[in-house]
Amino acid sequence: MRVVVGLSGGVDSSVAAHLLMEAGHEVIGMYMRNWSDDRFTLNNECPWVEDANDAMAVAEHLGIPFQTIDLSDAYKSRIVDYMFSEYASGRTPNPDVLCNREIKFDLFLQAAISLGAEAVATGHYCQKGWDDASQQHRLLAGADRNKDQSYFLCQISQEQLSKALFPIGHLQKSEVRGIADEIGLPTAKKKDSQGLCFVGKISLPEFLQQQLTVKRGEVIEIASDWMGYDSPRTQYEEESRPFHYLPSDGKIIGHHDGAHFFTVGQRKGLNIGGKPEPLFVIATNTETNTIYVGMGETHRGLNRKSLFVTESEMHWIRPDWKMQTGEQKEFMVRIRYRQPLQKAVAHQHAEGMFFEFEQFQKGITPGQFIAFYSNDEVIGSGVISG
Repeated sequence: MRVVVGLSGGVDSSVAAHLLMEAGHEVIGMYMRNWSDDRFTLNNECPWVEDANDAMAVAEHLGIPFQTIDLSDAYKSRIVDYMFSEYASGRTPNPDVLCNREIKFDLFLQAAISLGAEAVATGHYCQKGWDDASQQHRLLAGADRNKDQSYFLCQISQEQLSKALFPIGHLQKSEVRGIADEIGLPTAKKKDSQGLCFVGKISLPEFLQQQLTVKRGEVIEIASDWMGYDSPRTQYEEESRPFHYLPSDGKIIGHHDGAHFFTVGQRKGLNIGGKPEPLFVIATNTETNTIYVGMGETHRGLNRKSLFVTESEMHWIRPDWKMQTGEQKEFMVRIRYRQPLQKAVAHQHAEGMFFEFEQFQKGITPGQFIAFYSNDEVIGSGVISG
């Protein structure tokens, strides 16, 4: 069938295109231009011109048609503006997860379909399966557990998954490099990109200051003997946000330039010394412009056993798994990329999902995604609210 491959200029998508050709598909290479403003990138990481040239060189080497599509306006409105909005409200977004849902498997997919393609392919380290009983597509972890990227796809839908191919998901990274080297791909030795999807490594404070203003606020230290957030909760509304559970007798130990510039778990940028152990941000409140900190990695404000996702921000890749109010299920979950899967029990309430972990979790951060699994399959995800 005709397949459009998202050629990023990296080795993974390059090998994905080669494998599709080997399987007999008609392959078209397409580079997504989503960002070109390099004012805030560090060390010229991920310049789009170089990536586009590498993608074109790969297409020429493979002998496939190639074109570039400019989605920069949509990327700004759907991803970058979302980032600013989340930081302004005191949450820490994960733009790479949204990029897959909103750009790669939405606008890019639409562009591919307009070219007569039946599917799009990417260089993600994940796999796809089929469940006969429910007649549903399955999103599965990549065979290379060190490179598994299923977490980044935890927001895609059944419709999107039905038209997605992941040609390298069954391979180890070393095997992908070996194939690229064997067939002489120009990207065989290229280093993996890091940083924000399509933008690269950025100076986040400078980037955020484009729209978020600097304003002086208090840094409040919460004592180390505080017992933490994990008291029983009967109401799951706005009061579930972390700062509502912080004690009111904290000590002012410094000032900052804006609570929206900080995130839970952060230790750099506080500029407060004289402590026997490092200080970590354990909560932020953008309404009062306050940062709460705790001393040491074992502080209970930094280590929690529960989190909540509001019903409106729950997403089921497998709709047939959706839980009813009062139901509970055990899942393996992760709250960040590359985190080892953690055991948790999910409790479905009318207001949303409450997750209770078997082990303490460090740095549970509002705005980030929790992805939940059954064995190797991603069942769904949600935005952490508190």
